[in-house]
Formats: sequence, structure tokens, C-alpha cells
Amino acid sequence: MIFNSNTMQLEFKNALAYLTFNELNKIPNIKHAFSTRLGGVSTGEFTSLNMSFNRGDSDENVTENYKRLCSALGIRYEDLVASAQDHNTTVRRVGEAQKGIGIYKPKDMLSVDGLITNEKGVALVTYFADCTPILLVDTKLNAIGACHAGWRGTVSRIAQITVEKMTAEFGTNPRDIIAAVGPAIGKCCYEVDRPVAQRFIDLELSEAVVRDIGSGKYMVDLLSANKQILMQSGVKESSIVCSDVCTKCNCDLIWSHRATGGKRGGMCAILEIL
Repeated sequence: MIFNSNTMQLEFKNALAYLTFNELNKIPNIKHAFSTRLGGVSTGEFTSLNMSFNRGDSDENVTENYKRLCSALGIRYEDLVASAQDHNTTVRRVGEAQKGIGIYKPKDMLSVDGLITNEKGVALVTYFADCTPILLVDTKLNAIGACHAGWRGTVSRIAQITVEKMTAEFGTNPRDIIAAVGPAIGKCCYEVDRPVAQRFIDLELSEAVVRDIGSGKYMVDLLSANKQILMQSGVKESSIVCSDVCTKCNCDLIWSHRATGGKRGGMCAILEIL
């Protein structure tokens, strides 16, 4: 396995591997990570670090995987709170009272694709396997947000909605946000048909994110689309970093829905205020 990135670090602890963003590692009062496929106890098509409870793996395996990841990161398993993603744009404020939801407590909402908090010790968990994770850190008011932007979430501007939710709940100034976008399926691999491509064209972004490759097929740049949406939301371009790690190209390391034909586990992003 060869890992090359100018934006992310591949880190190992006790045989478990995870990714972090170089820019977010510079912020002293947060902890973050993206899980990989390596270092868990799951077997078969979920081998080995599967973080998804809803794909057919045993809950016992997934729970152990979370405990191993938390141990590697120095995050308390009891502090996790998870989204309930269905490719919509609901963003939920969570805190101490919501700890455990979606992990060791039942989900209490059926549609949550984004989470925000300004409380220390509340670890936000969102899920991915080609879709775009977006992590947001308000460096002035000590607030954070995490959202899941598949193609539906991207064209529905969930990144903008998450920024607006942080502004409404915490008084966040978008210009104080550091944003990390990805890892996700890259423009090299994300092929779509005309109806999906048209949804991106309709965003009327300043830089083209759709490339026509003929025969009714198009390549779409999810990361650039979300970066531009964040910029339109007031986040400074210099404060946005996009991953250069394509999930499909690196499917030996990280889960990719397309590379596995849907026979897969899932990875998670975790973000916490210390």
C-alpha cells in the first residue's frame, strides 16, 4: 500500500490506521480523525475496521471497532454522538444530553446529515464511503460542525446550511471558520449520468465542476463544488483545505462504495472540542 498526500497524514496506533488533516492538526483545542479499513475486528466484506452499524456487520464488531478507534485517538467512547444520514440537509445541535445516540443509544431522529456543538467533550461522528465529509471549526468561538455531503447533499447546499446553523446557534462568523473537505471520491473517478450532472450545472458555481466525457456520461468534482459553496457561505478560500485522497483510488486503505460494488463497510469522521 502506497499513500501519497499533500493535505493529510496517515497515522498508525496499535495496528489501527486513521487519517488526519495537516491544517486541522495545527488547531490545538480540537481532535479529529477519519477512520480507514485497517485495524478492526470485522470480517468478510467488512474487513476489518467497519464503522457502520447498518450494513449487516454485527453490532458487537462495530462497537469494538469504535472502542479501538477511540483508544487510538484518546477520545472517550462514551462521548460519541452520531448522525442519522439519509442524504438530506437536517443539521442538529448536540451536547452532553445527546452523547451515545446512534452509537450505544438508539437513534432518536431519522434524518440528520449534519451535527454541530460548542460543548467540550462531545465527539461528533458522521459516516462516509465515497461521499464528502466536511469538518468545520470556528476558531474564535470554539464551536464545530460536521456534515455529510453526497451528491444530493452537495446540490442541496448542506455545507452552507451547516455554516448558517453554526451562525444561528453560536454566533459564528463564517470568516472565522477553518474547513476541511474530504476525503471523498475524486473528480478522477466520480462518473454520473446527465440528470445528476445537470443538478451540479444548475448550482452555477464560479468554476466548472462538471466535465462531459461523452455518451451521456460526466465527471463531477464533489470537493470543488463543496469548496465553492463554502466560499459562497462566507468561509475564506484560504481557510478551506480539500483532501487529495480519492476514496476509490485508495480503496485498499479506505472504504469506497463504487470500488466494492456496495459490498463494504463504512468509515467515520470524528471531530471533538478538547
